[in-house]
Amino acid sequence: MNSSVRGNRARCVMVLGTTSGAGKSWLATALCRWYARLGLRVAPFKAQNMSNNARVVEGGEIGSAQYFQALAARAAPEVRMNPLLLKPERDTHSQVVLMGQVSAELSQLPWRGRSERVWPQIAQALDELRAAHDVVVIEGAGSPAEINLMASDIVNLRVARHAGARCLLVTDIDRGGAFAHLYGTWALLHEADRRLLAGFVLNKFRGDAALLAPGPAQLEALTGVPTVATLPMWWQHGLPEEDGIFDDRSTAAGEVTRTIAVIACPRISNLDEFQPLRNIAGVRLRWARSPAELADADWIVLPGSKHTSSDLAWMRAQGLDRAVAAHAARGGAVLGICGGLQMLGEALIDPHGVDGNGPGLGLLPVVTVFEPDKTVRHREARFGTLGGPWAALSGVAVRGYEIHHGRTAEHSAMAAAGERAHAVMPDELAWQNGAGNVLGLYLHGLFEDPAVLQALFGIAARTLDAVFDGLADHIDSHFEPGVLRSLIE
Repeated sequence: MNSSVRGNRARCVMVLGTTSGAGKSWLATALCRWYARLGLRVAPFKAQNMSNNARVVEGGEIGSAQYFQALAARAAPEVRMNPLLLKPERDTHSQVVLMGQVSAELSQLPWRGRSERVWPQIAQALDELRAAHDVVVIEGAGSPAEINLMASDIVNLRVARHAGARCLLVTDIDRGGAFAHLYGTWALLHEADRRLLAGFVLNKFRGDAALLAPGPAQLEALTGVPTVATLPMWWQHGLPEEDGIFDDRSTAAGEVTRTIAVIACPRISNLDEFQPLRNIAGVRLRWARSPAELADADWIVLPGSKHTSSDLAWMRAQGLDRAVAAHAARGGAVLGICGGLQMLGEALIDPHGVDGNGPGLGLLPVVTVFEPDKTVRHREARFGTLGGPWAALSGVAVRGYEIHHGRTAEHSAMAAAGERAHAVMPDELAWQNGAGNVLGLYLHGLFEDPAVLQALFGIAARTLDAVFDGLADHIDSHFEPGVLRSLIE
């Protein structure tokens, strides 16, 4: 790479979007690997992320998107890459995580009241990353043209100005109205901010790109901004979605031999860990919101939850509790992860007002007591001897991470009466019922572990490095020649 790229402060490339879901996270991840393959020191950055998908890093937790972007950049993930993380607990309240740690004070402040409080730490984090790297790939949030939020913006244009970033504006053409989205976003920006736009990107295009003419040329005549890439629809890139329920269609070939239903609670968290299931031959992954969607499931998975008691109440309102119980009574396989483990027990006890009290599903003779301190850590552990449909995991060593409030232990009265829960991992990390078909564990990342995929499905996992290289190859093939280098020179 030309030595002019290197300097005391990194060059910044920023990915903005016309809407949420336009493809910002995906494109930022691809850019991280593309620039890293040039031999440059690359770091990702997103000032503020709203997501219940989080990963454990040195110093606390960050959004999953920035975690994967750091791996794509061949950098160690750290809290400066996502200094502010908002984890929704209710429609009108989020837990605020600042520099990796929960801030009770900020969590109580109104949305607009936080901006000036946190901006100095956001700016410092970005400046420190720039000082230590050659390129910083920055991801925006939502749209930069939300005029009702511009005055308190700390994630889009304020960051772009602070970094002097060269910005790409990406839109989802599959939704329709892409040219209007691009032009409307440009039109709502101040003139100085328009000058930061280096190119428009059309994402998720189906068909013959030649049919887009004369749209890109007309748009450039109106705005002065060229369309620098048309990225085709690509279902099988292998990267987890940043947020929300991703498309659950299987992308692997072969006859369906196993249906895995994941209950899609309103406060579902860390759903990105199920992405590998989409690529396993013979597996159908389904998000379930009604009992009918559990009827033919071979496995039922209760995933993590940002608010266990309210998601459990939602399950009961939908009749899903009875459907899960009936499945378990027939000997069907049930797996609970983190909040899902807590739901499977007899009771939720909340003496500190962290989550809420309530009865569990009664499928494991355990009890969860919520604690004010949050457990956030990487873990390596080995399964003990398991029975039933989970027997293949016996003795398997796994790597994962914990993000939860509370501890889960055996129900003492039930144990005294002879109904025991079997601890199948050290430190109360995993429990199994006597019949062997119900398993609950605190470790996230089970299906991302190659040893687990080999034990349960007999397959070798596609490595993340292969996924990241595929993303970089994809943008290399579809961006106009020279554009990606020009953004940093």
